[in-house]
Amino acid sequence: MFAVHLMAFYFTKLKEDQIKKVDRFLYHMRLSDETLLDIMARFQAEMEKGLGKDTNPTASVKMLPTFVRAIPDGSENGEFLSLDLGGSKFRVLKVQVSEEGKRNVQMESQFYPTPNEITRGNGTELFEYVADCLADFMRTKGLQHKKLPLGFTFSFPCRQTKLEEGILLSWTKKFKARGVQDTDVVSRLTKVMKKHKDLDVDVLALVNDTVGTMMTCAYDDPYCEVGVIIGTGTNACYMEDMSNIDLVEGDEGRMCINTEWGAFGDDGALEDIRTEFDRELDLGSLNPGKQLFEKMISGLYLGELVRLILLKMAKAGLLFGGAKSSALLTKGKIDTQHVAAMEKYKEGLANTREILADLGLEPTEADCIAVQHVCTIVSFRSANLCAAALAAILSRLRENKKLARLRTTVGMDGTLYKIHPQYPKRLHKVVRKLAPNCDVRFLLSESGSTKGAAMVTAVASRVQAQRKQIDEVLALFRLTREQLVDVQGKMRAELEYGLNKKSHALATVKMLPTYVYGMPDGTEKGKYLALDLGGTNFRVLLVKIRSGRRSVRMYNKIFAIPLEIMQGTGEELFDHIVQCIADFLEYMGLKGAQLPLGFTFSFPCRQTNIDKGTLIEWTKGFKATDCEGEDVVDMLREAIKRRNEFDLDIVAIVNDTVGTMMTCAHEDPNCEIGLIAGTGSNMCYMEEMRNIELVEGDEGKMCINTEWGGFGDNGCIDDIRTQYDKEVDEGSLNPGKQRYEKMTSGMYLGEIVRQILIDLTKHGLLFRGQISERLRTRGIFETKFLSQIESDRLALLQVRRILQQLGLDSTCEDSIVVKEVCGAVSRRAAQLCGAGLAAVVEKRRQDQGLEHLKITVGVDGTLYKLHPHFSRVLQETVKELAPQCDVMFILSEDGSGKGAALITAVAKRLQQSPREN
Repeated sequence: MFAVHLMAFYFTKLKEDQIKKVDRFLYHMRLSDETLLDIMARFQAEMEKGLGKDTNPTASVKMLPTFVRAIPDGSENGEFLSLDLGGSKFRVLKVQVSEEGKRNVQMESQFYPTPNEITRGNGTELFEYVADCLADFMRTKGLQHKKLPLGFTFSFPCRQTKLEEGILLSWTKKFKARGVQDTDVVSRLTKVMKKHKDLDVDVLALVNDTVGTMMTCAYDDPYCEVGVIIGTGTNACYMEDMSNIDLVEGDEGRMCINTEWGAFGDDGALEDIRTEFDRELDLGSLNPGKQLFEKMISGLYLGELVRLILLKMAKAGLLFGGAKSSALLTKGKIDTQHVAAMEKYKEGLANTREILADLGLEPTEADCIAVQHVCTIVSFRSANLCAAALAAILSRLRENKKLARLRTTVGMDGTLYKIHPQYPKRLHKVVRKLAPNCDVRFLLSESGSTKGAAMVTAVASRVQAQRKQIDEVLALFRLTREQLVDVQGKMRAELEYGLNKKSHALATVKMLPTYVYGMPDGTEKGKYLALDLGGTNFRVLLVKIRSGRRSVRMYNKIFAIPLEIMQGTGEELFDHIVQCIADFLEYMGLKGAQLPLGFTFSFPCRQTNIDKGTLIEWTKGFKATDCEGEDVVDMLREAIKRRNEFDLDIVAIVNDTVGTMMTCAHEDPNCEIGLIAGTGSNMCYMEEMRNIELVEGDEGKMCINTEWGGFGDNGCIDDIRTQYDKEVDEGSLNPGKQRYEKMTSGMYLGEIVRQILIDLTKHGLLFRGQISERLRTRGIFETKFLSQIESDRLALLQVRRILQQLGLDSTCEDSIVVKEVCGAVSRRAAQLCGAGLAAVVEKRRQDQGLEHLKITVGVDGTLYKLHPHFSRVLQETVKELAPQCDVMFILSEDGSGKGAALITAVAKRLQQSPREN
């Protein structure tokens, strides 16, 4: 028993001594946590450099865009071919992807050898060999004369400008075929395939093996957005935000970036951690000075590193009693499989003795322990370096998504990762230590990169088909110049019908006279009351106007109008309004003051004078009885009498659009048009009296409230109305009415978007074909969401958050489509508004007999003010359709309050000087 203990003690002591000896000898290969964090930071800096347009040419980590923009979503199906060139064997694969409610992939494959005379010979012969193997595979599997899409896995650094093209930057590993560098490998392959009459193949995608690995794993796990290969060579890819990729046009969505991390350190960034053995190995390699990171990590080099270390230790008398065999002196005699075998748990020492004996050495027990520990240090350093670079990628993904914790999956492949008994465990442990805020799942790729190329091809086919359908829907909203000119012409005709006495009754654009004859001239002054009724809130304002300096000061108070008042009797509504006025006068200390008053009443009215307005119909949810067909100014006067507390001089009833024009005219005397593009849409302008047949007199001008929202109610623009417009109209409070407004105003744009999203989802083009209850809810998609989603500053991640608030679980691709839909709907709205406005400015130019008109438009409304692109598109459309008009746009400041007071002031001024009138 004592002898057994003694032996165990001796062996433990021997092991400790040998491990200490090796640790001292390979001190520089042991990397501390601090060093790994530093390497991680260096790699992050290199990634940044590779992504930048100006810094990429000098970056060692090339960060190549792959033009793979989407990962599988499970709806892919069909037959695909795949080629895999880049390892020790060449592989051809047929992949059958079927949806059938579950992700199902069936594969048939064939391996072909890649002899040195092919991989290091003439480039044309290499591609001819690939085409011959493919033709052989097609014959064997009975696939001749069948047209199939093909994905080409090509495991070498390529610069891509599209998915189906790649310029070879440099050969790596054992490949060195002449005349291929700086040429497009896809066109080279396509050219030689044409010689085979029985090959009808369409190369849809060129894929790096790392990207193939990521795509294979992403088919099984949608969280997979990183691919890593640790095999003969090493590399990684991941999904990067397009907004960070300077090398590719566009900011929307994500794209897979092939890091080509094997070249990390080629610029000297890792000199402090490279050892004498790394330098010796590099000098003896096919590509000295290149792929320095790969040479410290990958399977092609680990065995050789171990050999160089053992040789130096033997020369120093630290191993094999100083003996060296000819095999130990021969390059390539130890490979990665040997290293893996020597590190096996339990049988590792026995394997070590056998491998060393095969190398012609006679190792002692101590030698075997030392050699095994050399292997551990070399492979551990490899795993550590890989972990540092991978942790840098994971941290970047987390920062891109602005998450406190990232949940993600890394697709893994490569012989070293697969066959080495300790490697995966070491790598995972270090990654989790270096990136503690990332919950990482490591998923081993089955059938590796070849299946991945088929998956990329399947995704490309799916995206192509889906894109076509989406484009067909969006095309309905893209108006041609001819269509806009047609809208402009029809609007012009409707304006004329509305002004004409005979056709006025049938006109859809009502062209209501407002009896506002003049514009502010700067002499207006005094105190005025203004009322503003147009929504659920009612405002009372005191407006003080000072002459000369065009200065206006306002004081106001907002009062709610309860639903029971909005939908009660007319008498109750106006009594409530008078109660609010009384409260305001008391609040301002003006009880008993007799002030001129302007009443902004934002509902369609037929006026017979500036202080007479008959309500045509309620809109915006108002339903008070006994008001339609009545003069609302008289109803207000009656209510003031009933109150019998104060007397007010009601000078003018004003539409909010007219108020907008007057407010801007106070700043700019050239302003003769008012436009509102907000919840509703309307426009007013100063018309020549001679053209207004509804009002007597030919001298001067009068403001016309067009009420253009009804344009098209006679069917004149049905050719540009879509099925979605019709659905929105049918579901509205006033079907068949205000058709132009329903295509252009904030109240309806979100609803049009919702109808399109439902249709696209029904066709399986969005939200994985699942229509959520929230999406079925009318009015959920408010127009403010369009403004937010279309903001240039908003990353897709924030778009996804907005959609999540709406209960819509979107992918990155969904978010892009939603943004496109919002853009198409709002752009059409702005163009239609612009076409209508162009009709008015052209009419003003022609009426005045001018070659060139200079005019200002006063604008108000949330859509115009808050939407990121609406105002620009509207202005561009007016410029294009009315090139002889120089139109300036100014924003109105409180048109319904200040504007009402200014109209009242102008009306008082005109009353006092009848000459001007």
